[in-house]
Amino acid sequence: MSHRELFVSPSPVFAGSQLSFEESRYVVLGVPFDVTSTYRSGARFAPLAIRDASLNIEGYSFRTQTSIEDIKIHDLGDLHVAGDTELTLGRLALVTQELVDAEKVPVFLGGEHTITLGVLRSLGKNVAVVSFDAHLDLRDDYLGLSLSHTTFMRRIKEDVKPAKILEIGTRAVCKEELEYAKEAEVDYLTAHQIRNDDIQKTIEAISGILQGYEKVYITIDMDVLDPAYVPAVQNPEPEGLDTSTLLDILENVCDSRIVGLDLVEVAPHYDRGVTATQAAKILFEALCCLEKTRKH
Repeated sequence: MSHRELFVSPSPVFAGSQLSFEESRYVVLGVPFDVTSTYRSGARFAPLAIRDASLNIEGYSFRTQTSIEDIKIHDLGDLHVAGDTELTLGRLALVTQELVDAEKVPVFLGGEHTITLGVLRSLGKNVAVVSFDAHLDLRDDYLGLSLSHTTFMRRIKEDVKPAKILEIGTRAVCKEELEYAKEAEVDYLTAHQIRNDDIQKTIEAISGILQGYEKVYITIDMDVLDPAYVPAVQNPEPEGLDTSTLLDILENVCDSRIVGLDLVEVAPHYDRGVTATQAAKILFEALCCLEKTRKH
């Protein structure tokens, strides 16, 4: 029995159409886990809410002239999570490895942001990580935990040792994180900087930082957007990006180097579906961008 059969259960299907695992290019996996949440919990309900939203919005992308209906997607279902963080991340790493070995592009629906650590444990050291997030998540520990949604990026830097970490949309940090980012050469672009620069300048800066890296992994914490656009996130922070700015950047980051992506930190009970709908739209656009790049 494979790990994906052992640790994963079926769920409603993302985007409403389902190819077989063998036929698919992109494999969706829900990770309903939010054990270390510290402000607002509820991200464990997000995979179902995002899937539901994905069934009720149109799937054609004017940015790419591509439809989500034409993309070869298989929804694997939800990971069997546990109250033990390491156990959950271990299962996630095993399933991720199987997807990579099968030459699929994995798409993960969180869940809290800690899940990215489990994914990256199976992607190797030669991957550049691009994180869209209000927070740096570089604390060494928080509330007595060294492994949580506030520390996972530091664990990634120290334990996984990716080729590069670039964080985009930063606006909520502590001094410890700023000092560590400088020491560990973690790059970041603040939301303030992105607003002051025109979008083309921001895209050029990101392209320069990522130049030369052969593999890129994208992680999208929905709190990178301003709470006006996404009220139902676990750790909302004012002065965030707007949806169009995020999609403009994603359109230029999503190229043939992408080996996987995740979207995390939606807490759907804090609104009436707006945030989950934004999440589904962002995933649609990201997948359409990836597919357009692959075809060209």
